[in-house]
Amino acid sequence: MFGSVVTKVATNMAAEGAKQLLSGKRPSAKQLLLTPKNIASVTDQLAQLRGAAMKVGQLLSMDTGDALPKELTDILAKLRSDAAPMPAKQLANVLETEWGKDWQKHFISFTFKPLAAASIGQVHFAYGDDASELAVKVQYPGIKKSISSDVDNVVTLLRLTGLVPKEVDYKSLLEEAKKQLHDEANYELEAEMADAFYHHLQGDKRFIVPKVYKALTTPSILTMSFEKGDPIETLHDIPQDQRNKLVTDLFELLFKEVFEFKLVQTDPNFANYLYQKETQKLVLLDFGATRRYNDIISRGYQKLLTFAIRNDRQGVSDAMAQIGFFSDHIFPAQKDAVVNMVMTACEPMQYDGAYDFGNTDLGSRIHDAGMALSMEQGYWHTPPADALFLHRKIGGLFLLAARLNAQVDIRAAFKPYQWQTPPTHIPKQVG
Repeated sequence: MFGSVVTKVATNMAAEGAKQLLSGKRPSAKQLLLTPKNIASVTDQLAQLRGAAMKVGQLLSMDTGDALPKELTDILAKLRSDAAPMPAKQLANVLETEWGKDWQKHFISFTFKPLAAASIGQVHFAYGDDASELAVKVQYPGIKKSISSDVDNVVTLLRLTGLVPKEVDYKSLLEEAKKQLHDEANYELEAEMADAFYHHLQGDKRFIVPKVYKALTTPSILTMSFEKGDPIETLHDIPQDQRNKLVTDLFELLFKEVFEFKLVQTDPNFANYLYQKETQKLVLLDFGATRRYNDIISRGYQKLLTFAIRNDRQGVSDAMAQIGFFSDHIFPAQKDAVVNMVMTACEPMQYDGAYDFGNTDLGSRIHDAGMALSMEQGYWHTPPADALFLHRKIGGLFLLAARLNAQVDIRAAFKPYQWQTPPTHIPKQVG
């Protein structure tokens, strides 16, 4: 399968090279590789491995500081937008396998046309037998069995076609991609995580977490209450103070997840949020990428953010070492560059007052720092997976804040969790 794609790419490169040489040009290997024909060939192949391709791409972009070729980024974006629903007959077979031949007794009606189709499954609307409105997520058949081989095949294809840097640590990325996909493909585990968030946030009137219907949930079907709302990235027309509040609420929720719940929903996809304009409440969707965080990582980030606010570089460096940012063979200049990048990313924390995300070039500065670190200084160490996924979630919130031109006092949101440094000297009691 992959041999034919690589052969086709090589043939295209040779033909394009000959054409450009005849016209007096001396193209580079990368220019020959990343032609529209070759990109189309790779895209078609990856489309057959959509779930694995998207997860590997997500992890690669985290590991390389978003230093992937634009062509690969475009391929992954195309895969996200082109998800095709399963045929109705195949869907009916899945429902019968999971719920039994008389599955329709549970519903007044079940809409076969999906509301949404993604990499692992698709979502359907239904009315339960008690007239409750339900969202039913149905997994594509065979996904679980093919995860490991699909991930291996995706990385093989990307390596053979030269679309990712050779220095990237594929082994750890491969294992993490497989583990994350297996977790996301276990809908009973996602139901458990959704239920945990439901109980954690039951008293918080800012958020709505769909209720899990356990009797209609299996490892391949997740049934939850259907919640209405507007896509969060489309809210440019609501008042500035509402945009500020909803993004502030999401940052405060993230801090709760990391420092209180020790349970973080790490997927930054905007589609995981809806906003109810009438009630000004946020609906939280999709808990498949939820991860548990231990005390070492949680406290490490508590220290890191606290020391960043104080502009204490040594404190930040020590906290990063606790989290696992640095490899054993890191050079001092590389270490300084990593700390510099983190300090840059913490700029909104250091700002006294509401940081204007709509009027900053912070995103491009972080991207440039990541490019310089990996491309110029040759540092490719992969931090722990917990750190990678948390950074992606934070990056997603930064991007959302910029998209909505939100102004957010991040320092105030973090204040309840600031690390309290134990006293180094306890005075003796006098008298």
